[in-house]
Amino acid sequence: MKGDFPGFSPDALTFLRNLKRNNRREWFQPRKEQYQMLIKIPMLQLVEQLNAAFSSFAPNYVTDPQKAVFRIYRDTRFSHDKTPYKTHIAAIFPRNSAERMRGACFYFHFTGKELLAFGGVYHPERDELLAYRALVGEHYQELEEILGDKRLRRTVGRLQGEQMSRTPKGYTPDHPAESLLRQRQWYLESVLDIKLLTTKRLLPTLADSFRVMAPFVEFMNRPFARKQKPTKMLFLGF
Repeated sequence: MKGDFPGFSPDALTFLRNLKRNNRREWFQPRKEQYQMLIKIPMLQLVEQLNAAFSSFAPNYVTDPQKAVFRIYRDTRFSHDKTPYKTHIAAIFPRNSAERMRGACFYFHFTGKELLAFGGVYHPERDELLAYRALVGEHYQELEEILGDKRLRRTVGRLQGEQMSRTPKGYTPDHPAESLLRQRQWYLESVLDIKLLTTKRLLPTLADSFRVMAPFVEFMNRPFARKQKPTKMLFLGF
């Protein structure tokens, strides 16, 4: 892949493991520059290069790296957990023409022990949930064909997500897509080998996971997609 990302330094994983044990400002602040050099800057570079990959198979998901990468600071205002920092590093790629940033997205994160790639719908609002069910109820055969793709099944497995115990209101138990309609979440997920994080195989592996998820993510975004606008590539200039 053009512009190979070399992977994160092993010290980045050590930093995250130490942060988990020392999640307080007095520990982090003197080491903030380490966080910038070991994690934040490489993460922005990785997202920039993932954008280059997205441009070939899902151009509507190219996202400004500064907006894609989540801040490490936790919002503790309404949480019983007052630890100030996240111990996972994450980025999200929503459809850039979705209404109010709604709909399915691509996402990945890593911790000191886990690397995960995700595509789909995780926490829809009620109106979104109804829109997804209407889409699935009408076009379930197309969705089943997408989910039955051999490469997708081999790469990321089966559809995941919480389900209702009963058929949702408005649909009968004998509906051909009854199982799909009972979903509260619709997503594909791949737990990758954490050892990839420190190698140049990280970028192509993430890109390959997202590439096979793309038809599913695009399908789920139909209720919220507006007219496509020309997409410009976003580069940081590193």
